[in-house]
Amino acid sequence: MVDSLVHFFTDNLGGVIPAEAVIFIISMMPILELRGGIIASAIMQVPIVKAIIICVLGNILPIPFILLLITKIFDKLKQTKFLKPKIEKLENKALSKSDNIKKYEFWGLVLFVGIPLPGTGAWTGSLIAALLGVELKKSIPAILLGIALATVIMCTVSYLIPYLISVM
Repeated sequence: MVDSLVHFFTDNLGGVIPAEAVIFIISMMPILELRGGIIASAIMQVPIVKAIIICVLGNILPIPFILLLITKIFDKLKQTKFLKPKIEKLENKALSKSDNIKKYEFWGLVLFVGIPLPGTGAWTGSLIAALLGVELKKSIPAILLGIALATVIMCTVSYLIPYLISVM
């Protein structure tokens, strides 16, 4: 799913706006996040150092807003009859993935954000941290460390492995 969404954005925005803007936008989006941005960077042949900087910044940008505001926003939205069940479903889905974060808190959050699997990443990790009331002094460093781990993994998969295969 991530690959098809990345290809959709690179195919449709690639010739319209600069590659750097495309990967920044992709890196800010839930579901795609940094892993999608790095894949798009490799597809669009953005140099790895530039790709890392842009993708990390794009992935970090929404995090403070999620950590600081999402519970207040959700509380307001749950006051409406139409949105209450949708917000509660989203909260329950996020919290269903929170067992390791509850158990290991800091390192659980690092791994949840850092291991690029479907339904994980900085967006969901920040949402879970906010819903669980994890302190900012723990959640912010854990999320940043998770983003660093995801960056290493995704750059290895998207840049290093294809390079090594091409030179063999």
